[in-house]
Amino acid sequence: MKFIREPYGLTYQDQSFRKETYGGPVGRVFVECMRVRPIEVESKSVIVFTHPIGGGAFLQMVTALAAAGRHVIYCNTRFRGNDTALTMEKCALDLGACIKDLKTRFGYEKVILGGWSGGGSLSLFYQDQAEHPTITQTPAGDAADLVDAKLEPADAIMLIAAHVSRAVTLTEWMDPSILDEDRPFERDVSLNIYDPACPEQPPYSAAFVKRFREGQIARNRRITARVKATLDALRAAGDEHAERAFVVNGTMCDVRWTDPTQDPSDRRPGTCYLGEPRIANDGPVGLARFTTLRSWLSQWSYDDTRADGLGNAARISCPVLVVNNTADLACTPSHAQRLFDAVASKDKSITQIEGADHYYAERPDVLPKAVETITRWLEARDFA
Repeated sequence: MKFIREPYGLTYQDQSFRKETYGGPVGRVFVECMRVRPIEVESKSVIVFTHPIGGGAFLQMVTALAAAGRHVIYCNTRFRGNDTALTMEKCALDLGACIKDLKTRFGYEKVILGGWSGGGSLSLFYQDQAEHPTITQTPAGDAADLVDAKLEPADAIMLIAAHVSRAVTLTEWMDPSILDEDRPFERDVSLNIYDPACPEQPPYSAAFVKRFREGQIARNRRITARVKATLDALRAAGDEHAERAFVVNGTMCDVRWTDPTQDPSDRRPGTCYLGEPRIANDGPVGLARFTTLRSWLSQWSYDDTRADGLGNAARISCPVLVVNNTADLACTPSHAQRLFDAVASKDKSITQIEGADHYYAERPDVLPKAVETITRWLEARDFA
């Protein structure tokens, strides 16, 4: 089916007192969107994909759904391509602005959130706050009023190749052998799974995995404590609005990458969605590699983020479809199952797309099955 791409944007007033993105006036936000729709098919329903740092308008799934007759909008938050200063509360506000706009601009009546990868936990966070608004500030205390925003609830959510949250995913990938953030390359060999001298080798014992996971959480909490202490010191010095940036090394270290018996699936052992895990662990491209005090608390802190997919899922009521790609090199199957188990909605389903990787790039042949599964699910709920 022939389809067209229609890029567009919207702006709205913002409460921020500092620039969080490059360019543009303070106090205004620009949300960049793209509508992808079949040329000859009208619809009152639209699938809205989003992600904290966006960039997915050309995902194979987005294109395939439009080619199958669905109207799709990809919504980029203000943090498109750069999560250094990202706060999840502002992402939810941007998504809310997009949803309000598409109803007046295009006349859509029903909205299905497409929660791809990191967009899954963002969609759940948004829906939770749309159904039960409580947040007026970020975890750092900056204004982000999700109550006054009157976010419009979506009619359904699809969690496709999604993880439970950015904070939990980062923590599960943090290198626990880093015990001092000021000396990140002096590592505890007993926890360094990329060091040939590590006494623990795959398949790992349950005791080692437990110690490894506890070390990851402890490291996240040490960084959080340092962030809060720095913010307190800045405020005590009279710099209430001051911000600081910092680097987090070692963020692609997971026993699942080196031991395929951990969270078993069809994925290839010894690799991840960023390539070789050992290289990605300290490479320039990685979760939270470059971040700020306020952003850390909002999106990366294990204990402070409000975009907690499992907690958010437990408070929503709309229909939810969870799609697990069994060869995913980013979001492993336990994440899909944990999300499904947490969803409070009475109408929830989970499906497995055998052999599918995260992007359907290596196995485009299984993409039609995923699209067919999604289409049947939408049609059964009258999202025509």
